[in-house]
Amino acid sequence: MQNKMPEIPLHDIKPLVEIHEYSLYYFLGLVVLGLVVLAGIIYLSVKYFQAKKAFNIRKEHLKLLNKVDFKDAKKSAYDLTFYGATFEHDTPRHQEMYEDMLGKLETYKYKKDVDKIDDEVKHLVDLYRGMIDV
Repeated sequence: MQNKMPEIPLHDIKPLVEIHEYSLYYFLGLVVLGLVVLAGIIYLSVKYFQAKKAFNIRKEHLKLLNKVDFKDAKKSAYDLTFYGATFEHDTPRHQEMYEDMLGKLETYKYKKDVDKIDDEVKHLVDLYRGMIDV
């Protein structure tokens, strides 16, 4: 007796299907995105610290402009002219005030002996200093 089973077609079982696995690509994409973000953060932080340490001529000239001593009128007039020129072109108002100050300081330059700087010029210089934003 031969035990032979009849062949019955199977209708409920499907053939094997290939499943595409993309998780490796997602992982690599996240790693690349993370590296790009990290590189951007490093770049911006380096630029920030470089800018923080950078020499700022405007800040230095403002410090020197505020330190001008009116005891030596001739030196003061030249210093105010030189350091004030840094801020001359900020706005038209700055330029007008600088030219007024320059006109008043002309009497204290180009001479061997000069008088003390009068209060009107000192007031004009203080106004100009107050206008400056750094």
